[in-house]
Amino acid sequence: MPFLDWVNKNQAKEATHEVPYHLLNLEQAFGDQRDAGRNMLIQGDNLLALKALVPFYAGQVKCIFIDPPYNTKSAFEHYDDNLEHSQWLSMMYPRLVLLRELLAEDGSIWVTIDDNEAHYLKVLMDEVFGRKNFVSSFAWQKTLTRRNDAKVVSAAHDHILLYGRSADSVKLKRLEADARQRATYTNRDNDPRGDWLAIPFHAPNIRANLTYPITTPGGRVLMPPPGRHWSTTREKFEELVADNRIYFGRDGNGMAQRKKFWSEAEVTLVPWTWWPYDETGENREATREAKELARDSGVSPFSTPKPERLLKRILELATDKGDLILDSYLGSGTTVAVAHKMERRYIGIEMLE
Repeated sequence: MPFLDWVNKNQAKEATHEVPYHLLNLEQAFGDQRDAGRNMLIQGDNLLALKALVPFYAGQVKCIFIDPPYNTKSAFEHYDDNLEHSQWLSMMYPRLVLLRELLAEDGSIWVTIDDNEAHYLKVLMDEVFGRKNFVSSFAWQKTLTRRNDAKVVSAAHDHILLYGRSADSVKLKRLEADARQRATYTNRDNDPRGDWLAIPFHAPNIRANLTYPITTPGGRVLMPPPGRHWSTTREKFEELVADNRIYFGRDGNGMAQRKKFWSEAEVTLVPWTWWPYDETGENREATREAKELARDSGVSPFSTPKPERLLKRILELATDKGDLILDSYLGSGTTVAVAHKMERRYIGIEMLE
């Protein structure tokens, strides 16, 4: 497996071992005192804080979400995002190592990043977590407007890299079907069983026992498309025809399609890697949320928050009630706010107030 190399990489690798353990000092507790110890907000350097957590939480965190500096060469009000590339890698490496120690065997880590460092981060995480433990890369649509003042290309998405402590143990929940999926089911032939979706009646490859002529109600003789076979045997096909589960188009001479009824359908969906703004929010929505929170506090809103709907999607997929969530680049606090609302336990780490 290839490895990244950069100036001072050896020092970055040693930092994990050399950083001293610190004790966490309780400053204040809020809410129900019996439950206060279930959740923590830690102010300080996240490398020191992560090292302090390892003796108590190693292997216990079900889901880690981090939104680290993207290294965009920009200076924001709340943090400086202008590290030299090798410095950025040296900053990320020991923190990823400690995050891996905290992750449960069936846990997952989700990292947002843009094109400035995404592909270097992928190779870096391959090294820390193991290439085999890469699960997926999601494209989150962070904006719905095109910037015509962009020099060459207007960036519309960020990457979200997903790794597991053990990829084979990462189990993501399925998503509830929404109105758009429901709308794909119609009832073109007034079937009393209700709306249905037309599914092609052929499949890849060629199998002799699944290759046979089909005669449509209009008299046309069909064979599977080149390189494909029918989905079932002739006997099963005839049973489906008798049960009015094969559709040949309005004129009765179209390609055979199998009817999948909404009433019989599994109404959950496997997650896919495209996360559009209308499902998971976008930057302007996140900014509005931050401004609303800051309006009465006298504190300026965080410069680059993530929308609550994005965190809700991740926690819905990767966690259950009572699971422990960690965000070591807490920023605006969105991760723990959403975790709190969803009845998850949480640890958040942030350098600033």
